[in-house]
Amino acid sequence: MIKILTVIGARPQIIKAAALSRAIKTHFKDKVQEIILHTGQHYDNNMSEIFFKEMGIPAPDINLSIGSGSHGKQTASMIDGIENVLLKEKPNCLVVYGDTNSTLAAAVAAVKIHIPVSHIEAGLRSFNKTMPEEINRIACDHCSTLLFSPTKTGYNNLISEGFKTSNKPPFTLNNPGIYHCGDVMFDNTLYFSEIANKNTDTISRLGLKANEFVLLTIHRNNNTDEPERLNNILNTLNELSLKNNLPFVFPTHPRTTKMLEQNKDLLKKIHSNKNFHLITPASFFEMLELEKHCKMVITDSGGVQKEAFFLHKPCIVLRPETEWVELLECGNSILADANVEKIKAAFKSLSEKKDFKYPPLFGDGKAAEFICNELLRNF
Repeated sequence: MIKILTVIGARPQIIKAAALSRAIKTHFKDKVQEIILHTGQHYDNNMSEIFFKEMGIPAPDINLSIGSGSHGKQTASMIDGIENVLLKEKPNCLVVYGDTNSTLAAAVAAVKIHIPVSHIEAGLRSFNKTMPEEINRIACDHCSTLLFSPTKTGYNNLISEGFKTSNKPPFTLNNPGIYHCGDVMFDNTLYFSEIANKNTDTISRLGLKANEFVLLTIHRNNNTDEPERLNNILNTLNELSLKNNLPFVFPTHPRTTKMLEQNKDLLKKIHSNKNFHLITPASFFEMLELEKHCKMVITDSGGVQKEAFFLHKPCIVLRPETEWVELLECGNSILADANVEKIKAAFKSLSEKKDFKYPPLFGDGKAAEFICNELLRNF
């Protein structure tokens, strides 16, 4: 039996970890022991704890309760805490997801004491190094022994950065293995979409009709913390809602809520529109129900972009670039950033488009099983 330490720190990572934990419980419980460490990077009942209960994820064995703070202070505290756990538990490998400060801290802590790192969602690139996430994902990839890319584009990005397809096992830090394995989030969407219908009443509770509302999420700090960008986005979307008599549902991230409360004029405009629904952060099941039944998704979230694609919904991306370039190439997503005219043009284009195609870009729904098999094969 191998022992793995899974490190999570933010809501999307909790969801991604559910796929691996489920695969271990279902297919590998006698072969893999998983210890879950939550850094506490993001932790409150709506953003974290409810996810463990709702999705049947084992509660974290360890919570460092780091909390928010500057990048340096937060990352340093995480490295220290994770290193202590690694020295105590001595896992065969560390498993990390995505591109948060928790991901970077865990990878750095492990690689410095020669514990192999396995990075799920490796190879993703926005090619914008001003994004903290881009620095985190690049650094983590180059600290990793096993790199699992959800897309062919991500796999090719790794090759462009010098990773070799000719490497043979056993894989090591100096002889890493790279894989195009599919997306664990696609695993989760397939598994949980029907369960969500039976466990939530969000659509009926908000008085919504299927395919007659827009789902909006905003959480990235360059959108929430820069008043001009937030004003551009929300004033434009409020105008589109009023012009088209179309409901918008906006689960507000704590950071977004805080900034809205400081912008009384903008908040007043939104509250005066009966079709603009500001709601508390949605659980994973609530988000799945909203995504499944909406007309369109508008978001700055990488994960929500993909979930929109999984559930065959068009998507406007409130960022200047995306790591999910396949979605742009398919014509299902359009980059609009915080540009008023681009948002309006994207909304018009996607509202009128009829010939959407959703090719199988993200695997067969068994990425987590593939990853477990490779962990066992190598460690």
